[in-house]
Amino acid sequence: MRILMVGQGELAYYLARRFAAKKHRVTVVIADPQEARELARRLDVAILAGDGTDLQVLDNAGARRADAVLALTPHDEDNLAICQIASGEFQVPRTMALVNDPDNEEVFHKLNVSVAISATRILSTLIQEEAVFEQIAEITALAEGKVSVSEVSLAPQSPALDRTLQELELPPDALIGGIIREGRVIVPGGRTQLRAGDRLILIATAESLDAAMALLAGGPR
Repeated sequence: MRILMVGQGELAYYLARRFAAKKHRVTVVIADPQEARELARRLDVAILAGDGTDLQVLDNAGARRADAVLALTPHDEDNLAICQIASGEFQVPRTMALVNDPDNEEVFHKLNVSVAISATRILSTLIQEEAVFEQIAEITALAEGKVSVSEVSLAPQSPALDRTLQELELPPDALIGGIIREGRVIVPGGRTQLRAGDRLILIATAESLDAAMALLAGGPR
């Protein structure tokens, strides 16, 4: 996959390094020439110094051939502009943006940015679930953040222990898609009983996530 990133700092470095390690073809656009030179010394990927909101800069960086464009600057307006240029001018099939102000997330979705990620919103959601924070191994947002897939470990104090999925009565828009138990993957049914140490694959809409987490790990609904 050809990935074009516009960003700065350690986020751009670590993401570019990770994508390159997975054999993706990565180009990074950095606004500051000094930072671009420094990044070029640290990474074995294409680095271009320039303004990522400039159409010509994106063209020079290979936007016409990119499979995905990631906008990761600290400015929401720049990230939105980068995604709009990428999809509108270069028909990039997938655009992803970092949304610094969570209040702007909906605007990104309405303007057809493929994926808009608000780290602030995700962190605030996790912190609100303070009682279960350590039990959430990973959260993946899908469908523009409307659905999440979480891996939840059941602790010994979980209110869900020894209950079947039928008895648990999860919210209508939440389900347990799988259970990892002692290294085995179980596709659960209504009579499947939950045990301490189970790792549950929870699929839930944004509206149902809090209630589902409360049933599985405790804490406020």
